[in-house]
Amino acid sequence: MPGTRASGAETAFPRGGERVPSGTDQHLAREFGPPSPRQGRPEFFKRGWFQGTSGAPYRGVAAAALAAALPAAVLWGFTVDDALIVARYAHHLATGEGYVFNARGPSTDGVTPLGFAHLLAPFAAESAERALGAARVIGLVAWIVGAAFVGWRIAGLPGGRGRWLALLLLALSAPLAAWSSAGLETGLVCGLVTAGVALRHAARAEPLGPALLAVAAGLRPELLPFALVGGVPDARGGAAGSQALVPSLGTLGRLALVVAPFVSVAIARFGLFGRAAPLAAVAKQSSLGAGAAYAFACFLLAGPLAVAVPMGWRALSPFGRWLFAAIWIHFLAIAGAGGDWMPLSRLAVPVLPSVAILAAEMLGGGGPDRRLGRWAPAPWVALALALALEAFVWTGPGFRARRVLADRQAVIEQTREVLAGSKVIGTLDIGWVGAAAPRASVVDFAGVTDPMIAVLPGGHTSKPIPDEIFAAREVDTLVLLLGDGPTDGEDWTRWPFARGVERWVALSPGLGERMAPVLVTTGRLRYVVLRRR
Repeated sequence: MPGTRASGAETAFPRGGERVPSGTDQHLAREFGPPSPRQGRPEFFKRGWFQGTSGAPYRGVAAAALAAALPAAVLWGFTVDDALIVARYAHHLATGEGYVFNARGPSTDGVTPLGFAHLLAPFAAESAERALGAARVIGLVAWIVGAAFVGWRIAGLPGGRGRWLALLLLALSAPLAAWSSAGLETGLVCGLVTAGVALRHAARAEPLGPALLAVAAGLRPELLPFALVGGVPDARGGAAGSQALVPSLGTLGRLALVVAPFVSVAIARFGLFGRAAPLAAVAKQSSLGAGAAYAFACFLLAGPLAVAVPMGWRALSPFGRWLFAAIWIHFLAIAGAGGDWMPLSRLAVPVLPSVAILAAEMLGGGGPDRRLGRWAPAPWVALALALALEAFVWTGPGFRARRVLADRQAVIEQTREVLAGSKVIGTLDIGWVGAAAPRASVVDFAGVTDPMIAVLPGGHTSKPIPDEIFAAREVDTLVLLLGDGPTDGEDWTRWPFARGVERWVALSPGLGERMAPVLVTTGRLRYVVLRRR
């Protein structure tokens, strides 16, 4: 009737049958593109987490999950010896021995992510190898879920379809593929960080995003600076984003939330083991120079080069700029931590999916007020260079990594019978040796699980093991890694050994007369097993 205000239904669907866009529809069209021709979809799909009507979030989730799962399947055979260390702790927890590396031995701080062995304990009653299998599945599932969050977030970004090319950073990443199922906490931590960053970048489900980053920092101490920069500022855009660190209850609450797990773990460590830092930080001594070289190599080869774009920050949202800073700060943190001896950029892996989110934002061109101007081609050049370097990694350590688990299983099977009668075994690679001889005590020449050896000078592969330790610990068996060269001489102390620890042990006075070789393994990993005469 004239003078009567039309209802919402009459405004959206006038008598002619043609739909007139409402103010909400126009807002959604500006943010997410034109609506799908399909009508009558539930409001949840328009206004919930999967906002939009084009179906892009679902396709994005599926594409990102696939980009994570396929390369992970190729490198399913990767692991590291330290994964079996955590698994042995879990096995002893499951069998009632307690939080110990050696049954009936002292409790030691041999697992950096305190609590991770407890997570594996329900799967570890049968053996350490079962615990390793569970850890690998948990890590892979966590990473695929995290990757799905990347796809969901990219679907919600403005800009052209070119932004989806950022998913190639996940699909071509050998570090992400390898470490997601290696059996350490890396896959789980990567999933936590990725989901937390995606939620923060979308300003959704607060304070879940900061909470996920907080848990990750509690498991991996070097992630605390990243978690602070990515988890404390206000995640909303506009004026709130520009004043993200202005003191407020929200900012202080997020700060307390992010630091709480880190501080709690440090206090628990100090109470249990007498030091706030993990034992590995003492055993695996490194230098700032080595850490800087490690961080630079990770930045160059693992994908972050994709966001090293001149003036690229201009294409980012206010929170995207905080995330950009957090990534740079993380690489400074791992440089300060001295880097890592493990292959394939392990310490950089948790932040690599965040690089893909920022790369997508740059490729999308940002909003109308965030154009790059004459630098507009730079994100495409940076992405191409980053992808080329990621592909290069596959030609070397990346593709070879798929053989590591099979090589470890081969030496376990070859030595299991020989080590069955050993009571105390001295070795550097305590993970697989502990799996091959679950009832024996293992003396850790790296010091990762042994506080007395941890404080010795040198890195974890070059510690000068005292001669008296063999008698004091009643070592009856040694397992040493051989290098290239012949092993047919009668004097085994002159055989080629792979690392400093093995060479030092071989030169211990009188050890050549007290120990005799009983087995040399075959295959890509050659170990000599020495038994007391």
